[in-house]
Amino acid sequence: MVLKAGTKLGPYEIQSRLGAGGMGEVYRARDTRLQRSVAIKVLKVEGHENANLQKRMQAEARAISALQHPNICTLYDVGQQDGLDYLVMECLDGETLAQRLARGPLPLPEFFKYAIEICEGLAKAHSGGVIHRDLKPANIMLTAIGAKIMDFGLAKLTPISSPEDLTFSGPLTAAGDIAGTLNYMSPEQVEGGVVTECSDIFALGALFYEMATAQRPFAGETAASVIAAVLSRDVPPISTMRAEFPSALDRLVQICLNKKPEDRWRSVHDIKLQLTELKAQLSSGAQGTPAIQRANSREKIAWVLIALLVLLTAGLVAMLSRRPVSAVHPIRASILPPPNWSFLQSSASISPDGARLAFVGVGPNGETVLWVRSMTSGGAQQLAPADFASVPFWSPDSTRIGFFADSKLKIIDAAGGSPQALCEAPFGRGGAWNRDGTIVFAPSLYGPLLRVSEKGGAPVPVTKLSREGSPQGNRWPFFLPDSKHFLYSVDWTPPEDPSGDGIYVGSLDGGAPKLVTSDFTGNVALAEGRLLFVRDLSLMSQPFDLNSFQLTGTAQPVSDQQVPTYEPMSLSAFSVSQSGAVVYQSVMDLNSQLDWFDPAGRQTGFLAVVSPSDPRISPDGRQVAFASDEGLNGKTYIHLYDLARNVNTRITEGGNEVSPVWSPDGKKIAYVSKQSKSYEIYQVPSDGSGPPELLLKGPRMDHLDWSSTGQIVCSDFARGRPLLAVFSPGQNSLREMHFGAEGRFSPDGHWIAYTLGGPSFRPEVVVEPFPGPGARIQISRDGGAQATWTADGKRIYFVAPDKKMMVADFDPRTLSASAPRVLFQTRIVAPKFILRQYDVARDGRFLINSLAPGSAPPVTVISDWTADKKQ
Repeated sequence: MVLKAGTKLGPYEIQSRLGAGGMGEVYRARDTRLQRSVAIKVLKVEGHENANLQKRMQAEARAISALQHPNICTLYDVGQQDGLDYLVMECLDGETLAQRLARGPLPLPEFFKYAIEICEGLAKAHSGGVIHRDLKPANIMLTAIGAKIMDFGLAKLTPISSPEDLTFSGPLTAAGDIAGTLNYMSPEQVEGGVVTECSDIFALGALFYEMATAQRPFAGETAASVIAAVLSRDVPPISTMRAEFPSALDRLVQICLNKKPEDRWRSVHDIKLQLTELKAQLSSGAQGTPAIQRANSREKIAWVLIALLVLLTAGLVAMLSRRPVSAVHPIRASILPPPNWSFLQSSASISPDGARLAFVGVGPNGETVLWVRSMTSGGAQQLAPADFASVPFWSPDSTRIGFFADSKLKIIDAAGGSPQALCEAPFGRGGAWNRDGTIVFAPSLYGPLLRVSEKGGAPVPVTKLSREGSPQGNRWPFFLPDSKHFLYSVDWTPPEDPSGDGIYVGSLDGGAPKLVTSDFTGNVALAEGRLLFVRDLSLMSQPFDLNSFQLTGTAQPVSDQQVPTYEPMSLSAFSVSQSGAVVYQSVMDLNSQLDWFDPAGRQTGFLAVVSPSDPRISPDGRQVAFASDEGLNGKTYIHLYDLARNVNTRITEGGNEVSPVWSPDGKKIAYVSKQSKSYEIYQVPSDGSGPPELLLKGPRMDHLDWSSTGQIVCSDFARGRPLLAVFSPGQNSLREMHFGAEGRFSPDGHWIAYTLGGPSFRPEVVVEPFPGPGARIQISRDGGAQATWTADGKRIYFVAPDKKMMVADFDPRTLSASAPRVLFQTRIVAPKFILRQYDVARDGRFLINSLAPGSAPPVTVISDWTADKKQ
């Protein structure tokens, strides 16, 4: 049955038919709620009599919902109406790779562009535990913004009667016969064996071969002849047909196409790194000669070293960083954390001499420990357990490490020993250490930078705020070579006058600061005469004149990978040595997930979502609202997850929305939109029946909660130190209460729990009557944040600094609370002041934004990163 234009499937109105495949019909449609074009795949009518096809559609929905990535087609919704099952996906305009190859093979630059993009999408799928099993040109869409992988519906190998692909007549969001295509199946898949990521790697090799030659590597007139080719035939090198393609690419493809899975590349990420390096080699100008043959002796050594780095993670960066600057290209490698540990985001700092890496590791039970490891050996040494240790930095001689923990600035010998506390620093925002033993640091969220001796003593201000009492933050100092001047970031200037934001040069003698640039803020570094910084998630470098303190020349990217920036701290995940090495974390390598835990701390399930934050369970317990950086590009949207159907739907379009909260009746969701310094609070119908409605504008509002009596509380950061403030929908201004953050109303709306902290004491969870007046009751004892009430209002949960989930009984009649007790150890992303990273269902289960168990995202190391910029 073909659907006519104007047919409604839920809120989606059919516009035109795009094509058909073995699974169903594909249509262009209009989402009448969000007013956007979508593509709908409708299961064939006869498919309802075929349970296998229905299972495939369900498998595709589950698979795609977990895979939101710029190079993977996005699933928006899944539904059923009038006996029709359907998927709603991103509508992609362009052509399939199969359609493009019908016109001939790809030119070399185009080949590398799409091959790398396909690798990035497939690597994301594999990292989410999803094997595509039907990778082929018809399942790759080429759009104006790049390649997109489609059709994740294949659940198992099933017989097919023809080796030929199905074809489509227009731009599709999903395409093809999901039973698979013999021409791209691995030998183990053809023989009905175990299918793994290596099976996709085989298909990837076949795909690359066809992209380069416009010929299938394993062709035949019958299914039997295709199977015979897959099992026994070796393909001729690409370079014998396309002379401009290097022999190094032949080797890469041949390894992908090895008959035995164990003889293929171990990961798609490794293949992407090989392609990226090969593309860089070829871009130097000698594209007509195979890269390996034309390399000089230094380049040959570099290729050997990069292989050792990738395979052994032996960290030869210190050796490589001493190579002459005449080397042609940077060398990149990945370093993994210790077994069963993960790198805390933005926690890795390379020593000035490039010999060691200091980092904060998150353990299997959520504990945080300061580590150090040599870059020339694989082992790492634990230095100091701490209360959420953060942002380590090095002494100029690379022998000691400064860091923030237990609300103090501390230093420790890199060889081990006990840490020494220098002074108070409740919310450390960076430090720098000069060769005279002076440390300049930011002790808190706002205020001036301070200076203190490495021997301790009373810290004194070394910068001044542009206006006394303003919520300005001076952060992330970095000493220049003269040990007198330092770079630092100024942000959080008043929203009505943001002109003071930017990067400045300050001086230990208290001289007037000099503005370097107002184009960006955040942590910066200087090496090889270039300023390094992150702008729009891109790690950049630009020449910097040490005499005039001015940027010169043009900014150039250091890496093609995006580097995450934690916006509340203005902190980007990179560090640089003075000996020619950069370490950074990639957006693509960071991972967390929403995990379900029972009251005893046993994990019982998870939600298949991407880069989530601030989960909030609906009043009826059927849905979860959360913020998600679905594209891993720094743009966050509000999503709804239907727990019964396992469907994830995006409900906002702005690109910087956070802190969703349900209205008491569950009919609306309020959230914060951070489109500018003047933040805005919106509400939107939770069923998608209407557009967002502006509730309130304000400077820096966050951490929303909506009481049963109709009032909304937020944390107002307009003055630096957070204030609790409330308003009711329909009001146009906030009523300020007092200092505090992360407010959470009791179920009856008569009490409010929140986090109270200050410059001289650690954050603690307290409770007081709402709207007051009344006594304040402290709930936590040794630090705590993110308070949440039980459904009956008799207990309060909170997260301790060591990431333990805590609970305390609360009796409003006697105005008393019990001693806090430990429930279980979490792997929560962060214990305080990073939105709210968990919620509790009415049945007592916990939904926690957790670091994935067993995950070990690497840090990437680039040596000789300035080589190509000095030629």
